[in-house]
Amino acid sequence: MSIITKTGDEGNTSLWSGQRVPKDHIRVEAYGTVDELGSYISESRHICLDDQVIKDLCSIQDYLFLIAGELATVGTPFQNPITAEAAQWVTNRVHEYEKRLPLKGFVVPGCTYSAAKLDICRAICRRMERRVVSLHRQNPVSVHMLQFINRLSDLFFMLARSEEAKEGKITPKKPIA
Repeated sequence: MSIITKTGDEGNTSLWSGQRVPKDHIRVEAYGTVDELGSYISESRHICLDDQVIKDLCSIQDYLFLIAGELATVGTPFQNPITAEAAQWVTNRVHEYEKRLPLKGFVVPGCTYSAAKLDICRAICRRMERRVVSLHRQNPVSVHMLQFINRLSDLFFMLARSEEAKEGKITPKKPIA
């Protein structure tokens, strides 16, 4: 069996729940950006030095599969939605990194290769959030998903700083003279 179905040749695609929608539908844009973020995370996992960062990236990818599934499901409840516990997991991870890396003021992003990749993940995460919020304005998504996604960009920021700390390269932003 081929992965080529030819069913999208005219610009439509199927949601997980079976409905056909245009490929540029805001719902498809939203879960497509989730997929894009997951791909960048995959690349980041191969270059990160901090074992805890790698473990957290794997967990994030697991959660992103749930988010994509939930976004691609309309009309019937998704069986594994993002929960309050998932949103709390992100919050807890950010707080753990904040304890390990007490940052004061702005920092220069991407001062190591792995941190730069994680900062790209952070930027894609923010775009993903904008897409999901746009969808939410038309068809509400769960508050827990919104919380998770909103806090996730903060976690990517802290993961990137952890990678910089591993190499002693957290760089405070200096004032422009």
